[in-house]
Amino acid sequence: MRIIWLIGGLLSLGLGMIGVVLPLLPTVPFLLLATFCFARSSDRLHHWLLSHKVFGPMIEDWNRSGAIRPKAKKAATLSIVAVFGLSLVLGVKTTVLVIQMVVLSAVLFFIWTRPSG
Repeated sequence: MRIIWLIGGLLSLGLGMIGVVLPLLPTVPFLLLATFCFARSSDRLHHWLLSHKVFGPMIEDWNRSGAIRPKAKKAATLSIVAVFGLSLVLGVKTTVLVIQMVVLSAVLFFIWTRPSG
């Protein structure tokens, strides 16, 4: 089972890294999943992720109180607005815009109703 948890952790970490540059792919949920998987497979990778200069504090905030830092909330909001604006500029179909608006609004609601870390 350790190898399955390790593979899951590495895949989650990879998706989290991609999420750093792709606005619609969330970073922190994948990092949380990677932390969970690494806790069951690799003490070294688990410790590395928790002590990481950038990701460690976000994970600790979430584990301690379900909190998201204000800077991360603002960055997520700007990314979501940019993606939706790009969709408008590119003339995406109305149906897709409505789906985006509903999903992105739900994501923003979730983000901004979490405590600030």
